[in-house]
This record gives sequence, structure tokens and C-alpha cells, in this order.
Amino acid sequence: MPRDRPGVRWRRRPGRARPGRRGTDQVGADKQDEGRARGKPQRIADEIRAMIVSGRLAEGESLGREAELVERFGVSRPSLREALRLLEADGLVTVLRGVRGGVIVHRPDQRMTARTGSLVLRSRNVSLADAFEARALLEPLAARAIAARRHRRTAVAELRALVDQQEAAIDDPERFAVVNALFHERLVSLGGNRTMAIVIEMLNEIVVRSVASVSGTGDAAGSLATRRRGLRSQRRLLELLESGDPAAEEHWRAHMAAVGRILLGQEASRVVDLLVRDS
Repeated sequence: MPRDRPGVRWRRRPGRARPGRRGTDQVGADKQDEGRARGKPQRIADEIRAMIVSGRLAEGESLGREAELVERFGVSRPSLREALRLLEADGLVTVLRGVRGGVIVHRPDQRMTARTGSLVLRSRNVSLADAFEARALLEPLAARAIAARRHRRTAVAELRALVDQQEAAIDDPERFAVVNALFHERLVSLGGNRTMAIVIEMLNEIVVRSVASVSGTGDAAGSLATRRRGLRSQRRLLELLESGDPAAEEHWRAHMAAVGRILLGQEASRVVDLLVRDS
């Protein structure tokens, strides 16, 4: 390798850039431009996501067609498509192709949280019995909260209406299962803790759909005799709630234990999995 000699200046060959401050600055600028280009889809997705979560966009509302959205957000088609892909992955939009195509909004709900939660539980080998036990721990607390409320009669009236709907659907296992699930969800929601209500919605969706994916939707409601016993237990709960009796908590704890034995059966040790059927 030749050594530098005093007094000798090396000449730059034509067409070769001299390394220095300017070259480094240009590389940095190029990287910033590249970062901004990559960040555009994420910024668009974040903006639309915020509009959906805040309620400014309603369930089923159309955002518009691709050409309209490109103009609205001032971005290229590839950037917009990448943003929509991110939102579709979150389950927040559906992109419809064709003449009547467009972008349809979906509000977050228990099905969305249940699918995500199921993936986490499945990755940790959580059993259906474990997930149901979490439900069985939370619902009696909600019953206690309702019984202690001053204006509990309104809550009891709403729950009684759901019991009546189950009674009307006693010979229709699938319809019964839907209303029964709603009864459990509303019980916790009326308890007043919104976070607990969301958790119960997710757990209820996970347990019922996991059992249905193996046994069939109707089996999640149990036999006719089981459905009748369940309704008698629910009506007894309503009596305790209406009178403000703290025994409502223990009654519902025993109810949930019985339901768990019937609902899960041989599937109790099965690992949570909503990927079997997602309908």
C-alpha cells in the first residue's frame, strides 16, 4: 500500500464522489426521505384508527373509494393501500373491490378482542377451564355490586327481560345460547365496572365459541332440562338482587360452578382456540 508523501496531493478521479460532510449530509437526507415515505401509511392508519375508536366513524360507515381517499389524504395509491392493509389486519376496516367497492368501517367489539385474546391464551396453553374460571370469579362480584346498588330495580328489569327472551327460545338451542350469553354480559356490565365488562365479553366469546367449534353451537346451551334449570337459577338471582340480598354473590358463584361442569364437560382441558372455526 503506497504511503502518503509530504507535498504530494492525490487527485480525485473523474466521476468519483469525494467523501466528506456534503456526502454524509446527502445520505442522511435520503434516509430521512425514505423514513418519511415509510411512515406515511402508518400515519394515515393512525388517523383513521383514531376516528374509528373515538366514534367519529360509525360501524358500517363507508370511508369512500380509493381514488377519493388518495385525494383526501394527499398520498399515493401504494401508501394508501398499505395503510388500509394495516387497518384490515386490525379488523377495523374491510376493503371491497369492484364497481361497488369502498372501505367499510368496523368498530372494535368482543369478537375482535376475543380473537386476539385467544391467540395469547393459546400461545400459553391456557385451557378452556382456566378461561371459564376467570368468568366464574368475576360474575359473582358483579352480582354483589348490583345487589348493593341503590337503583338496582332498573338493572333487574333489564336482566328479567333477557330471562324472558331465553324462556321464549327454550326450544331453540342456538337462539337460547345467544340470549344467554347476552344475559351474562349484561349482568357484569350492570355491575358498573366497564373494564370488567369488556373482559367478560371477551372471555364469554372465547369459551362459548371454543365449545361450539367442537360440539356445535346448540350444545353450548346444554340440554332442554339444563336450560330450564339455568333459567330457574337466573330467576332466583333476580329475586336476590331485587331485595338487595348479598347472598346473590354466593348463589351466582354456585351457579357458575355448575354451568362450568356442564358446558365444558370433556373439553375442560382443551387449549383455548378460536382458529378452529371463526364464524
